[in-house]
Amino acid sequence: MRVFENIDELVAAKGEHLGHGEWHQVTQEQVNLFADATLDHQWIHIDVEKAKKGPFGGPVAHGYLTISLVPYLVKDIYTVKNIKMGVNYGSNKVRFPQPVLVGSRVRAGVELTEISDIALGKQLVTKVVVEIEGSEKPACVAEIVSVIVP
Repeated sequence: MRVFENIDELVAAKGEHLGHGEWHQVTQEQVNLFADATLDHQWIHIDVEKAKKGPFGGPVAHGYLTISLVPYLVKDIYTVKNIKMGVNYGSNKVRFPQPVLVGSRVRAGVELTEISDIALGKQLVTKVVVEIEGSEKPACVAEIVSVIVP
């Protein structure tokens, strides 16, 4: 865990890779619950037997499940002390180069690419790469936009 005592220390880290988070195993239960929450019940996600005969050799997580895990996957990579709050503001470029097979483990790496002043405080852009254990291709590459309020 990289700890920044204040926003100024974070600003000084612009351009740096901040580290990697812990591995998280994606389960069929998690995929099923996401399918229920989003009403996306495509067979490649929830029909285990049919998915075994499909193009990926088994059920895969929704791409949007993968991106929705980003706050969880980065929570142990860095923190900024002495602020009121941090808020997810959105995403810029998002790609899903490799599907995440159910049972796979994923983790995130974070690079702090941009910091700018806004009325509420600072707007950050981080490049987040969600890796799949044992795979050369990442599951997700995204520019995540956050706001930090001092």
